[in-house]
Amino acid sequence: MSAQVAELPYVTAKSLRVLGKIRTLPEDFQVDEVAAYPPAGHGSHLFVRFEKRNLTTREAVGRIAAALQVNPRDAGVAGQKDKHALTTQWASFPGATPERALGLSLDAIRVLEAAPHPHKLRTGHVRANRFVLLIRGATAEAEARELAAQLSRVGVPNYYGEQRFGAGERNVARAHAMLRGESVPRDHFERKLLMSALQSALFNDWLAARIDDGLYDKPITGDVLRKEDSGGLFTTDDDQDAQRRMRAWEISPTGPMFGAKMRRAERDAGAREQTILERSGVDMEMLARGAKFGEGTRRVARVPLRECEIGLEAEGVRLGFELPSGAYATAVLRELMKPHVT
Repeated sequence: MSAQVAELPYVTAKSLRVLGKIRTLPEDFQVDEVAAYPPAGHGSHLFVRFEKRNLTTREAVGRIAAALQVNPRDAGVAGQKDKHALTTQWASFPGATPERALGLSLDAIRVLEAAPHPHKLRTGHVRANRFVLLIRGATAEAEARELAAQLSRVGVPNYYGEQRFGAGERNVARAHAMLRGESVPRDHFERKLLMSALQSALFNDWLAARIDDGLYDKPITGDVLRKEDSGGLFTTDDDQDAQRRMRAWEISPTGPMFGAKMRRAERDAGAREQTILERSGVDMEMLARGAKFGEGTRRVARVPLRECEIGLEAEGVRLGFELPSGAYATAVLRELMKPHVT
């Protein structure tokens, strides 16, 4: 079985910690979605930018859809945002008008902008997310700055956090049972959720092994590498050039989100990935069975910490930073706070 999130290794010095509390209030955890592109101003889909408080994205979009008399299944979102937070993001609704959306009055939701666009908003159509977080009671501003400097150099480990795996991280075990043909949920969304949990846990295992072996910021022969500027994937036989480009933040290694259609690493890197899969008890037949719920992809091992700002306030240490789409602020907080170091 996969490692628990608490067992995953850190990439920054364990001796540096910022002690305090997070998420005491929704305002302590703020997220602003940075859109990949603005709405065109014409078309049959209405792009709506909204603020939500203590709601999941699914709950908020459902409420807006109901108010606009739109089937929530026809709504589009670029990404999911934290529930216990104050967040802003975009969603699309077919056939709705800006006037009606801007006139909505909904509990825990505030519509900020609305404009038409020709197409539905699709998953992943996000450039980045901007975070403003407060660690209440913290006073270790110098430690926070040093940790942020370390992360800026080597990157933030692109771990999935505990929220990915359900209460007690039980969704991974449930996914194993589903792929064995046992306890298969009827709900399609839940089946996708379980498959995603399994893929995420195995990615975490792969990344943890790489960190433990001192290979977090070093290429391995056969790696599937990702270009930072374009997102393109490639392999190379020139490990020395790959090392130079990794240090310059031109490229980063990617890890497996296992599935029947995933692009596989080669040679030494491929052997490491196969070991992770075999240890999990998952085989290709099981992955083929789950392909309709998660066909597989690659996920970058590290992400840059951009536009980082740190300040000491009366309430604690406040952090502001930007992460690329798909990365989690909890991975940054985990490195700063070291919650599982005793």
